[in-house]
Amino acid sequence: MKAVLLTAAGGTEALTFSEIDAPQLTEPDFIRVRLHAAGVNPVDYKMRERGGIAPANLPIILGCDGAGVVETVGKNVTRFHKGDEVYFFNGGIGTEEQGNYAEYTVIHQDYVAAKPKSLSMTEAAALPLAWITAWEALVDRAKLSEEQPILIHAGAGGVGHLAIQLANHLKAVVAVTVSNAEKAAFAKSLGAKYCINYTETDFVEEILKITNGDGVGVVFDTVGGDVFCRSISATRIYGRIVTILESPCDSDAIKIAKMRNLSLIYELMLTPMLEKMHEQRVAQRIMLEEASRLVEEGKLQVKVGHVLPLEEVAEAHHLIEAGHTMGKVVLTI
Repeated sequence: MKAVLLTAAGGTEALTFSEIDAPQLTEPDFIRVRLHAAGVNPVDYKMRERGGIAPANLPIILGCDGAGVVETVGKNVTRFHKGDEVYFFNGGIGTEEQGNYAEYTVIHQDYVAAKPKSLSMTEAAALPLAWITAWEALVDRAKLSEEQPILIHAGAGGVGHLAIQLANHLKAVVAVTVSNAEKAAFAKSLGAKYCINYTETDFVEEILKITNGDGVGVVFDTVGGDVFCRSISATRIYGRIVTILESPCDSDAIKIAKMRNLSLIYELMLTPMLEKMHEQRVAQRIMLEEASRLVEEGKLQVKVGHVLPLEEVAEAHHLIEAGHTMGKVVLTI
């Protein structure tokens, strides 16, 4: 099969378009999928730079998000049949589970969701990692509730645009940060009530103005660094900040967080796969099934900003690394 191999830690020159043996179906609870598309996420270039989670395993295939058609099923498989269209989050970080920059993959049936009929393969492949991240951050970690004000950073991004829609579905009051008028219009079309252009306005001052000085109950940080640290002053007393990045702050910022009794929470949706936590991975599949339901009800849309063929994986990585893309980047296979 055709696949992109990561042969060493480093830049995009380490990504090699290759011909290798297709994975075989050897486990009774697994299915083999003919992949049609693979989502590209920031974790992909981070794994490329470090050589995967365990560089000793190189070469590896990156790409956590996949969508395709079931080709073969194991003897114990009951959830799918040959020809079913599916999508999923699996592999792509250098464990024994293969990533999705390839023509075929094998995966446990319990980690796979039926693809929404109204989504293309490209759109479906854009959804899993970003949606699961948004769900775990807003529902599981932040406990977001009706009428609660939330600030979502990078609202037009791959995770951010899904988080807006989820927060809107939960009937929260949504504010976002964006970098231009086009992204503001996009975020508003998804349900954001307040759009703050951080290139022109101090988002902390604007949030305090919107909330009459109280701050928001929840911040969802997809940017990290100084943005995370400054968000402390935009969060109300006893509020929660959920971040998907490592965010060191100086002692003054931490003192403010302590005085305001804030909960500073990390979200890493990779943990169940890294720790081989079967039930938690099943729970993540159920999150995808909820996404499918919302898609079919017209309550969730997926923005794909760039579509490239698998051969142009290096350009896909450059786009993700540069940031500022609207929606997701997807490879077609």
